Amino acid sequence: MQTQNLGYPRIGSQRELKKASEQYWAGKLSAQQLMQTGSAIRLHNWKLQKDAGIDLIPCNDFSFYDQVLDTSLMVGAIPARYHDLVQEKQLPHIDLLFAMARGYQKDGYDITAMEMTKWFDTNYHYIVPEFTANQQFTLFSNKALNEFSEARQHGIPAKPVLLGPVSYLLLGKEKEPGFHRLELIKNLLPVYLEMLSKLEEAGAYYIQLDEPCLSLDLTDAERKVFTKTYQEIRNKFPQLQLILASYFECYGENLATVLSLPVQVLHLDLVRCPSQLDDILATEIVRTRTVLSLGVVDGRNIWKNNFEHTLALINKAVAKLGADRVWLAPSCSLLHVPCDLELEKNEKTLAPEIRQWLAFAKQKIEELVTLKQLAAGENNEIANARLKENITANNNRKTSALIHNSTVKDRVAAITPKDASRNSVFADRKKLQHEALKLPLFPTTTIGSFPQTAEVRSWRAKWKKGELTQEQYDELIEKETEASIRWQEEMGIDVLVHGEFERNDMVEYFGEQLSGFVFSQNGWVQSYGSRCVKPPIIYGDVSRPAPMTIRWTSYAQSLTGKPVKGMLTGPVTILQWSFVRNDQPRSETCTQIALAIRDEVIGLEQSGIGLIQIDEPAIREGLPLRREHWSDYLNWAVRAFRISASGVKDATQIHTHMCYSEFNDIISQIADMDADVITIECSRSQMELLDAFAEFKYPNEIGPGVYDIHSPRVPSKEEMIRLMEKARAVIPSEQLWVNPDCGLKTRGWSETKAALQEMVEAARELRKNMAVQA
Repeated sequence: MQTQNLGYPRIGSQRELKKASEQYWAGKLSAQQLMQTGSAIRLHNWKLQKDAGIDLIPCNDFSFYDQVLDTSLMVGAIPARYHDLVQEKQLPHIDLLFAMARGYQKDGYDITAMEMTKWFDTNYHYIVPEFTANQQFTLFSNKALNEFSEARQHGIPAKPVLLGPVSYLLLGKEKEPGFHRLELIKNLLPVYLEMLSKLEEAGAYYIQLDEPCLSLDLTDAERKVFTKTYQEIRNKFPQLQLILASYFECYGENLATVLSLPVQVLHLDLVRCPSQLDDILATEIVRTRTVLSLGVVDGRNIWKNNFEHTLALINKAVAKLGADRVWLAPSCSLLHVPCDLELEKNEKTLAPEIRQWLAFAKQKIEELVTLKQLAAGENNEIANARLKENITANNNRKTSALIHNSTVKDRVAAITPKDASRNSVFADRKKLQHEALKLPLFPTTTIGSFPQTAEVRSWRAKWKKGELTQEQYDELIEKETEASIRWQEEMGIDVLVHGEFERNDMVEYFGEQLSGFVFSQNGWVQSYGSRCVKPPIIYGDVSRPAPMTIRWTSYAQSLTGKPVKGMLTGPVTILQWSFVRNDQPRSETCTQIALAIRDEVIGLEQSGIGLIQIDEPAIREGLPLRREHWSDYLNWAVRAFRISASGVKDATQIHTHMCYSEFNDIISQIADMDADVITIECSRSQMELLDAFAEFKYPNEIGPGVYDIHSPRVPSKEEMIRLMEKARAVIPSEQLWVNPDCGLKTRGWSETKAALQEMVEAARELRKNMAVQA
């Protein structure tokens, strides 16, 4: 029996990668220093896993930005707009990587970034590959080879990890009509074969090929591409030991295809789909030599493994296959969990009773090794002590008085259909809202947050340390809020926001004020690039003990005669972007959060706030990977949003915001949410995402984002007008708002003000054009 890990967090236990990357982008760190930071993180991760006793340690799981983007560079899938940077400017690979991810606006170039979207149903974002008809590929980057060689030099038993060729194509987009991207496999596969050849020559024996798209609904034609591709790989490399890894779901209807593939090791996600073990053990696999890698440690959540339950699964597999054909692994890459629970020293923020239930990446590695020792029957004093501790912790969690609140449970049970419905239909509400707000055509607004400068963050840090009193801290936030209101007025934005200077993260801020939540100090995970988030931990029943946002929203509204939006995070997004308790259905936890947000919405309205935004960027992200499970999820997710939004009067305008999602498949459910205004990300896709709304004839108002806030470039007024003209071509003008793609928290002030000024001017130009046409 062996242990393997599929991937390890790449940000560093103290977010070293984030800090180094941002310093490099700011010109404060050299490329060599950035590379040294990456090398140090990789070596730390490898040694940690080796010292813990992991048999096969991943390499090439590290990235300076995103593993899918790394694959695009590996195979030379570089969109044409970047070719001058490669051929004329000869941009180094690291700068090309960042240009493709973030855009490039200097040295006379103005190049937009590539599209970004969610990695399956996680909060990790990947850079979407772009494909053209008969596209040619070439081996452009040797990163995978270099990092394998680096690991070998340090004595690490490394296995290279590559995103599989079929999933790579399926995760991309055709950028011109008339072909399907899987047709490109004939051009792509030779590049993969070239890299595999180099890895084999360098001494690689095991190679992990990630094919997560095998967890999706696939057509027969798509399954045939998998079959042909892996047969070609096997024919070329009869000696390589291929580990096929998929995760986040069962193989489902793809199982027969998967079992026919000529791979030596098949990885199963037994956390998301424990039932598939019985299905597979009932097949002919028992009479083959295929090794099963059992994904028994949760790579998506932070709860301690239940050793008794897991050992039963392992023993079942061993009884059928023998110990030599059973490997133990996390369910997926540990990219999605924080680095190390040992860094949590503050018992005030993370009580020992709750801490005993948790395991971060380092602890999950230890769990794997312990499970191997216990399953093998090793009379190991440490393993036996860990088993005893594990049983005690899990039993304590079942009976803890911290978890259950009968008042919350009773309130959920008492919900009626009326609680999830506005008083009147949108057409009637719209008239009342337009009379109350008196907004112009193409009203301008922002999504909510403004730049969180180092100075603003330092105030929060000093306040938390007691170096600033509450009064001193509030005074600083008041001044910053007033300044933001004044420049929004001067700029001419129609619906203002208070800027959220008092907030850390859009989920963390609310979790800190809700019961049933707890927070780590160093539980950071990567969302995209250098963007790291510290998800709340939902351990018990959720309620709202006191108002959360009313103080600052009301203060901002008192400063201006223009409308100020209340800004809230929606129940589904709070759920999706938290580490959620696994002892009750997610739908139950989401409904509890919805009631807490509903209380805040009503409180804002009672305080005189006439527009309230309930952000739900994670609605699409939460969609199950298999269509057969969609209906159940969408029913409770939409219901939760409606519960949160439906306690207000008709004249109060409810907004929601969604970003980096494909809406086509769920557009009717988005309409069922019945938000008066929805704002969405559209600029990276050049308004393609609006097609779903147009085809559906979406009845409510919509703000398609006109500039990409994840890129530092400042778009021109003309560029934004072109995008809005595309929007006008498919959506009636009277339904359209003008806004950025997302919140501006991560941007700098100079680029924010410059871009928003261009945006306001674009809206004015659109109004003039409409007047002339009229």
